[in-house]
Amino acid sequence: MTKTRITIVGAGITGTMTALSLQRRGCQVTLIDKWEPGHARAASSDYNRVIRAISGRDAFYTRWARESRQRWLELQAQAGENLMYECGALILATAGHCDWEDATSQTFDEVGVPYYRFTPADVQSRFQQFKTDDIAYALFEPEAGLLMAHRCVLAGIKLFKQAGGVVTRGAVTTDTSERPMLDGKPLEADVIIMATGAWMADQFPRTIKPISQIVGINVLYTSTPEGSDTYDMAKMPCWIDHGQGSFGIPSSEGSGVKAAVVIPDKIDLDNEARLVKKEMINRTEAYVRRRLPGLAGQKVVDSKFNQIILTPDTHFVLDWHPEHNNVLFAGGCSGHLFKHAPVFGDFAAGVALREYGTADRFKIGPRRKLSPRESPSGR
Repeated sequence: MTKTRITIVGAGITGTMTALSLQRRGCQVTLIDKWEPGHARAASSDYNRVIRAISGRDAFYTRWARESRQRWLELQAQAGENLMYECGALILATAGHCDWEDATSQTFDEVGVPYYRFTPADVQSRFQQFKTDDIAYALFEPEAGLLMAHRCVLAGIKLFKQAGGVVTRGAVTTDTSERPMLDGKPLEADVIIMATGAWMADQFPRTIKPISQIVGINVLYTSTPEGSDTYDMAKMPCWIDHGQGSFGIPSSEGSGVKAAVVIPDKIDLDNEARLVKKEMINRTEAYVRRRLPGLAGQKVVDSKFNQIILTPDTHFVLDWHPEHNNVLFAGGCSGHLFKHAPVFGDFAAGVALREYGTADRFKIGPRRKLSPRESPSGR
């Protein structure tokens, strides 16, 4: 029997997990990227990412996150590497602005996600790292944690190759009809999956760009205090500080404490360096001093500038091109696809093989901005 020939463009976490699923289903899969998998310009290249089920009132993503947690544990066993650490996630509900957190606790009850509701005093007692004078309460999800992002990508690539998949280097462009091209010739395959992250908007100016915004997220890593393990993942959870537009990860494998103040920043993908701007360093350091006062005076030891492609409703994109019926879009990550990647990749594989259609929320358009209470990301 002839194998289905599939070409996937983009070897970040979306392309890698989709390629792995399709290869294991018996397809003949080629994965193409401009650079080496895990390269520093990719959105998937940071050291770590939060994995948590919190998605406001959106039970769909909550269930996907729970399933993905199990899939990551399975992939970890298959790869023989530490891909995930379950240090928990603390969701801080800012007084007077708790719609997203209120909705999340209701969804957790509906789906059956284990969690605790803490008073500010409870947080101070259990996690003394955090200053809690401005929060109404907190939700603690003990089975959440962090993914070692760069390692996850490389482990996925290794498993894909072991399954017989092919990884190659090449710069894919599109012609005026948005048909994918390689070396001036149309890409030939039964199915072409475009998983190029933020680059997808410029590659598809008519189809994807109108529903996309490309933004940069500035991330700092702060040293832990000398002689102290208080800020290590064994004693500190990841956290989501939605009211402050921030999130963070405890020091993992010596990385330092990760913190980001999510103020979308513009980036020219092909012409700008991936450097954190001075004003963002100042804002993030001020946030760290306020929320984690024990880190005041500690030095920034590393930084990352991660770009994301953001859709108006923050839902992913998984849909066929309206003119090229063998071209499937996969991405629109909106900053929260990484944790869902094993389930997203498996679902994308089924759509690619036309075993079923895509979800309505993943279709190209039209899209509308959701209220914070409706949005799975709270944005």
